[in-house]
Amino acid sequence: MKLTILGCYSATPRTDANPTSQVLEINNHIFLIDCGEGTQVELRRNKIKFSRIKHIFISHLHGDHYFGLVGLVNTFRLLTRETELHIYAPKGLKEVITLQMKLAKSWTNYNLIFHELSSKTSELIFEDDKVEVYTVPLDHRIYTNGFLFKEKIGERKLDVNAARDLNIDKAYFRKLKQGADVVNEDGKLIKNELVTKDPKLPKSYAFCSDTAYSEDIVPIINGVDGLYHEATFLEKNSDLCEKTKHSSAKEAAKIAKLANVKRLILGHFSTRYDSTEQFKTEAQGIFKNTELADDGKTFQF
Repeated sequence: MKLTILGCYSATPRTDANPTSQVLEINNHIFLIDCGEGTQVELRRNKIKFSRIKHIFISHLHGDHYFGLVGLVNTFRLLTRETELHIYAPKGLKEVITLQMKLAKSWTNYNLIFHELSSKTSELIFEDDKVEVYTVPLDHRIYTNGFLFKEKIGERKLDVNAARDLNIDKAYFRKLKQGADVVNEDGKLIKNELVTKDPKLPKSYAFCSDTAYSEDIVPIINGVDGLYHEATFLEKNSDLCEKTKHSSAKEAAKIAKLANVKRLILGHFSTRYDSTEQFKTEAQGIFKNTELADDGKTFQF
């Protein structure tokens, strides 16, 4: 599982700071999470293939989280994309994007499928045989979701040599990977654990931006391998958190500690600060395994 930060700053774009957008590579999927201005430029800069993006998740309808989307949708059209594109976003985004395309007479030549979100409780919004994606309801000034990405438990690892030594026909190898006991060619029942090993532990990642401090999300994100949590303000400006419905670095660290996450990544920094290092310092006083997001930075899980 690999995370690439395309943008991790709040509010307005700058020459050295992009608004929120990131790419999660998980089990052969490339998921785009939020799409602030400049996203498609950063996708190119980070050599991420446009054609592999089939699912886009938008947290909420503040401009710094989706103003790059219509441009990306149009670029896909200009590149003669044929693969369908799924967009998971709050109700209202479909209306915004389709109006822009209508007025520009720029309808897509591929299927553009909107999954409109309105539930205030966590729900499963995507699932295939390898990955599940759930919403994480957040506390912001408008309807907002984070997203939880979870790998499913994979197949067991087959020791082919051991299976052959025990005279198991290869026709049963698939059943063994699925965890079943099988009968060998001598009519003897072979226990699965004799010829297979446990699969890799599934990975999980939670994206939480933008939100005020909310312990309601703790049960949903409990134990994730990686948590990206907004940290718009330092402690000296914590009085702004409640007013703007954002979090401080310390509050993000408290959530990480309560949820027993393995790794905390801070982002959505206010551009009022000259450096982000103090965010890390403040958070590490509560949750040691804290790192800072930065445009172009990657994280491996």
